[in-house]
Amino acid sequence: MADPRVFFAAERTLLAWIRSGITVIALGFVVARFGLFLSLLAGSNGEAPSNHGLSNIVGIILVVMGAFAVLAAMYNHRGYIRTLPAEDVPVMPIAWLTTLFALTIAVVGLLLAAYLAIG
Repeated sequence: MADPRVFFAAERTLLAWIRSGITVIALGFVVARFGLFLSLLAGSNGEAPSNHGLSNIVGIILVVMGAFAVLAAMYNHRGYIRTLPAEDVPVMPIAWLTTLFALTIAVVGLLLAAYLAIG
């Protein structure tokens, strides 16, 4: 007797991890750019702009952590789905869509980390 609820619960868990990874990536971007904002704010007051490199480093670390959280969630999801009996895994028209989505989010996160590191 097939029970697709197990598969769909795993899909919801993957999507929750992807959402969490996107949130950490966004938080990292905000933290990295907050240092730039503080530098611009200090420069507009006639003060010498100070270096806020620590916020940039912390932001880059958060972005990379978010990207790796998405990759790890995808890896765990694929491993779990392989353990399910065939009758519990529904036939999907685009079975690779969640993998593509997770990989795209992770690659964009890593590219964002590279952009923050360079600029």
